[in-house]
Order: sequence, then C-alpha cells, then structure tokens
Amino acid sequence: MGEGSAEGSEGSGGGAELRQDLPHSARMYDYYLGGKTNYAVDRAAAEEVIRHFPSIGVVARANRAYMHRSARYLAEHCGIRQFIDIGTGIPTAPNLHDIVQETAPDSRVVYADNDPIVLVYADGLLNSSPQGATDYVEANVTDPVGLMAAVEHSGCLDLRRPVGLSLHALMHFVPDDHDPYGIVRTLLESLAPGSYLSLTHCTPDFEPDIWREIEGVYARGGTRVQVRGYDEVLRFFDGLTLQEPGLKIAHRWRPEPGSGPSLVTDAQVSLYAGVAQKPLAG
Repeated sequence: MGEGSAEGSEGSGGGAELRQDLPHSARMYDYYLGGKTNYAVDRAAAEEVIRHFPSIGVVARANRAYMHRSARYLAEHCGIRQFIDIGTGIPTAPNLHDIVQETAPDSRVVYADNDPIVLVYADGLLNSSPQGATDYVEANVTDPVGLMAAVEHSGCLDLRRPVGLSLHALMHFVPDDHDPYGIVRTLLESLAPGSYLSLTHCTPDFEPDIWREIEGVYARGGTRVQVRGYDEVLRFFDGLTLQEPGLKIAHRWRPEPGSGPSLVTDAQVSLYAGVAQKPLAG
C-alpha cells in the first residue's frame, strides 16, 4: 500500500529502531511486491490486508509501474533532470534514478525517507550513472522545512532549477490532523517555477467498506492511514497545472503504447495518480 511512510522513528540502528516487533508499511509493501525484506510480523499484517482486499498486490504493482512511466515522462517530455523522491521505501530495482538515467544519464536524484530500514538498504539507491548523481537523506515528510533543508544540504541538486517531486503512495499515511495539504504546499514552495509534482494516493471510492477495514489493520499495527476520495486527492494539485490526462486511476495514466487493454479493474487498482506543473515565473 505504501513504499515509505510518515511514521516516526527514534534512530538509525538496532532492533527497536527498525521496529522488528511491529508491522511496518514499507516492509508490508515489499511483501505485496513479492520481496524478501520483511519480517513475520509484516507478513502477518499484510496477509490480513490481503484477506480483506486480495488485490492489494495489484495496487502495489500499479504504483510501481506508474512511477516508471511518470519518471520517464518527466525526463523525456518535460526535460527534468533533477528529482526528489520522498517516502522512497525499500529499494526495488529499477528505482527512480535507474529509469530517468536511461533517458538522461546526467539526471540527479535525492531520495528521502525516515525509516531506518531504508537506510540499511540505501546502497541500492546510490549506484548512479557516472554523468549523474544520487543521494539519500533521512528526513520526515511531516517536517517539510527540515526535509528540504536536508535535500539542499546534500548538495546533489540545484534548487534554483526545476525539480520533479515524487510523492508516491505516501500521503495516505499523513492524516488530516498533520496538515497533508500544507505539507505539499510547503514542499512545492521550496521548488523553482516549472517544477513538477507526481503523486499517487489510495482511494476508497470503489470499495469504501473494504478500505476502512484496511485502515483498521494498519492502525492496529501502529500506522495511521487515511485514504481519500477523488476531490480530496485532486486538492493536492491546487495551484498547479495538471498534465494530460489529468488525475486518473494509476493504470489509466498514460499507459505504455501497444500494451493493450488493462487486465485489471479500477476497483482493483484503487489508486489515483497524476502529474502537475508549478506555474512558470512571470
């Protein structure tokens, strides 16, 4: 359901900090994708989600596939050469920099997450092409000012130039009492005119009762989740220019040419996706 999360952490080492005693959203997401970087407690919670919603693996795969398409779109069609990926999660190749550096080897990417287990595996994010660069910063999206300060301090990006900001399967981990819209607005204010936001967000629009059950599974594991409807997700793009085809269920956002009809339904995907540009100066 989510690559990273907005969950708090106490540090970057040791079993307690890695939350091996509680299910973690990033490790559950890894399990949905068929990965092996997860513990029994994660698998048990993930299997409970699967009992409620057998298509949760479809959601995870649709999110990854959209990330690849949107990153390629920003690099190929929008000329973006700098990227910030917040809520990175456990590295799963191909990662964002692998995708954009295929098109533009000089692309530069900063990954940001607050989960110590992501830091453990961050080497998989730092194998940049020689022409480009990647970096990883430990920061929490619920502190957008501190996060952007860490990105700037890394020296990897020139924030005076446009950036592609990725918030994929992240903001449903930021409930309303943490001001999710204000967080996104603050992040965008730090970026140059002409920057882009790419965002995905789980929705209960098709299966509301099931998604409330899923919220409960995560809550019992110590992770707050708030899925949102179409208008609520659209609000994250206020003041930006949505790129065609607008806010869509993820598998319907610029599907690959020649891929044929989708074999999954909107209800199975239950994930909105969109890319929008910050207005140009002047």
